[in-house]
Amino acid sequence: MSNAITFKILEDIAKDLSGNEITFPTFLDITFQVRSALKDPNLSVEQLAKLVGAEPLMSAKIIRMSNSVALNPSGREIADVKNAIVRVGMEAVRTVSFAVAMEQLLKSKQMQAFEGISKKLWEHTSHVAALCRVLARKVAKINGDEAMFAGLVHDLGVFYLMSRAANFPELVNDKHELHALLVGWHDNIGHALLSALGQPESVLTAVQEHETDRPISEIKNLSDVLYVANKIANRTSSWRDPEFGEAVDTSMLEDIIDTDTLNEIIAESEEEVLSLKAALGG
Repeated sequence: MSNAITFKILEDIAKDLSGNEITFPTFLDITFQVRSALKDPNLSVEQLAKLVGAEPLMSAKIIRMSNSVALNPSGREIADVKNAIVRVGMEAVRTVSFAVAMEQLLKSKQMQAFEGISKKLWEHTSHVAALCRVLARKVAKINGDEAMFAGLVHDLGVFYLMSRAANFPELVNDKHELHALLVGWHDNIGHALLSALGQPESVLTAVQEHETDRPISEIKNLSDVLYVANKIANRTSSWRDPEFGEAVDTSMLEDIIDTDTLNEIIAESEEEVLSLKAALGG
């Protein structure tokens, strides 16, 4: 029975997240090491370069980003991690590290059974992250890098649930039950996972509330930014399957953003998505 399997997965996750060690693909290890390191106000570029340099793929992506047209108008190429970090900025390293981890996770053997939904989920995540960055800078006037990180991790619960469901073929084959599990639990699971990984309260709150419908008169904090970004992204790049549930209601957007501004935000975010994909080589 798929319902029994769903209960078993949720029970195992509850035990997992309440313990000392979290069972999750190792691809995320370096991401949260980078995140923790960046909390240190005395962290030097040399120290961060040493940490990033320990992961060859991430190193390559950071250097690739530093040599992109947007960041290298002079055409002078950089070939080492330290100078690449100086050019892109230390906060950008955090974003790239998570994006690389997700890219690796999606290509892993355990996620092959979810290939279709994984592609849609990563596309959705990319758009939400980009929209968060634009909304943070353009409307809420808050840290754009922090907002982009929140966008990248907002559906971490879906990835996590799929990684656990992969061990249960019956659930993988029951598309309706699997979809219900992912939709119904991903926000709370994502919140619990990020909390266990020591992420800041502002990110935890935003992730937990990103699908909680509520009235918003203005976009003023990280939770608002993520909520609205998720709504916008669901209009064109939702990961949900319409065959198994209703589409996300995005009508509230019309009450807080005029059409011209919304179109400007979407256009600007598309540039951010392309920039993110270019940095990843995708």
